Amino acid sequence: MVYFKLLLNDKRLKSDNIYPIVVRVTYNRNNTTFTTGIRVNSNHWDNTAFKIKHTHSNAQMLNKTISDFYNKVQNAALKLIEEQLFSFDELKERLSESYQTPNVNPAIDFKTYADQLITEMFSINKAGNAIIYQTATNRLMGYAANSCLKFTEITYTFLEGFKRHLINDNVKQNSISNYFRTLRAIYNKAIKAKLVERSHYPFLDITIKTERTAKRALGVADLKTIATIELKPSTPLWQARNYFLLSLTLMGSSFTDLAYLKHKNISKGRLVYRRQKTGQELDIKLQPNILKLLDSFSKSQTEFLLPVLPSGIEAGSKTSKKIIAQWIKTTNKYLDRLATFCRIDALITTYVTRHSWATTAKRLGFSNEMIAEGMGHEHGNKITNIYLDDFDQKLVDFMNDKVIISVMPCSQVLKQTFRFTFRPSSALSRYKLYKTPLSVFPKIDSKS
Repeated sequence: MVYFKLLLNDKRLKSDNIYPIVVRVTYNRNNTTFTTGIRVNSNHWDNTAFKIKHTHSNAQMLNKTISDFYNKVQNAALKLIEEQLFSFDELKERLSESYQTPNVNPAIDFKTYADQLITEMFSINKAGNAIIYQTATNRLMGYAANSCLKFTEITYTFLEGFKRHLINDNVKQNSISNYFRTLRAIYNKAIKAKLVERSHYPFLDITIKTERTAKRALGVADLKTIATIELKPSTPLWQARNYFLLSLTLMGSSFTDLAYLKHKNISKGRLVYRRQKTGQELDIKLQPNILKLLDSFSKSQTEFLLPVLPSGIEAGSKTSKKIIAQWIKTTNKYLDRLATFCRIDALITTYVTRHSWATTAKRLGFSNEMIAEGMGHEHGNKITNIYLDDFDQKLVDFMNDKVIISVMPCSQVLKQTFRFTFRPSSALSRYKLYKTPLSVFPKIDSKS
């Protein structure tokens, strides 16, 4: 809340007993003052009525000036709060004589501005966000049937109609929520760019609920079946299974993150990389199981660990996004066949590993906070989290060890081993690991 008060600023004693009359503005327990430009003797100020006493010869005229200035401060402050831009510096600027109301450019319509944002995102290799913006914009423009839709035409009534249109088209609730969050972000950017006044903001009373998604985690028994079932080497089914296992053993790493992994991300027996989605850094101990999986992709002649992307491609670019999307689609097709082959009555996709790793860790007794740490999520209350240290890396390593062992028991892992012949390009060659299971981690032919 913001509070206003007229007062005589007599904190510093003056020999002539004349003091300025100011407006004190208080916001979130902080305050500042703005002078009215009027000074009077303390004997002429009424501390109860907050005005100059009628005994002053110019009391009526001065009180009118003070009242006008008080209203000016109050209106400017409340407008800034409405625009969610309030600060004392911003209020000072609004009250200055040189301040001019920014000219709103109604010539730029919603789609033109959205297209500008999308083009900019593609240019800085934020293809993921660009595609999300593009999809939401296309949905909205398809409903509006107006290629020159103005920001001021996007009203509460318009958005409610758009929501009903999506529901009638059987669009899932979470997809509707994503569309509205994206459109709201575009509108907010337009306000900051002075393309539309915040007074036209239509999203204040729009409520879009999200639904809790169905559980997509596989149980330990199903994960064991996937890890141990015998598949014909160098086949797409075999290759899809290994991508699945690699993602699982790397604490549910996404397929996109796996595709961008480079040889330089490996150092001193650990894999260190940043998530493409959040920028959060992950640091994972490379167990023999993980190293064997990585080594199965070592025939790739590119800078990347996996044979997904060609050398020289920029992370987050439109081209890389398209290539990865196709790989995910193909991999999911074979994972679906793998589910049938393993007689698993559940949907298996590249994203299931993330749910499965977290669920397995939870069933093993690890806390939500520790699981969040391992997956690169913010855990707990954001304010409280500032005061908490990160979990010791050894504890996170231990948690991942336990998850992997629960899926691939020691008896199974050690059942069949062999003496590995090192190659210069082998990920294993850096760590002198001589024993790895053949039956659990077969090689993948990158050309298959």
